[in-house]
Amino acid sequence: MSLESIPIQAFLIVSSSLFCIGIWGLLNSRNAVRVLMSIELMLNAVNINLMAFSSYIDNNLIQGQVFTIFVITVAAAEAAVGLAILLSLYRNRVTVDMESFNLLKW
Repeated sequence: MSLESIPIQAFLIVSSSLFCIGIWGLLNSRNAVRVLMSIELMLNAVNINLMAFSSYIDNNLIQGQVFTIFVITVAAAEAAVGLAILLSLYRNRVTVDMESFNLLKW
C-alpha cells in the first residue's frame, strides 16, 4: 500500500487528534514529566502534518522531510534540556509537581 492511496484527511485526523491530546495533557497535567511528554506529542503531530503535506504537494522535493528532521532535532534538544532542568529541580525540591515550582516568582 503506497502513501498516495491513503487520503490526506486520514493523516490530518491522526495529527489533529495527537495535537489535541498533547494540548489536553499540557493544560491538565501537574506532573512535569507529563508536560514534557505532551509537548513531544504536539511536535510529533506537526511532523505528521509536514510529512503528509510534503508527500501530497511536492512529490519530487524533500522540503517537508527536511523540516521534519529539524523538528526532531529541536524536540531532542528540548527533551534533553527539559529533563536536565527537571532533574535539577527534583534534587532541590524532591517533587515534580508543577504547582510547587515557584522559583522565579518575586
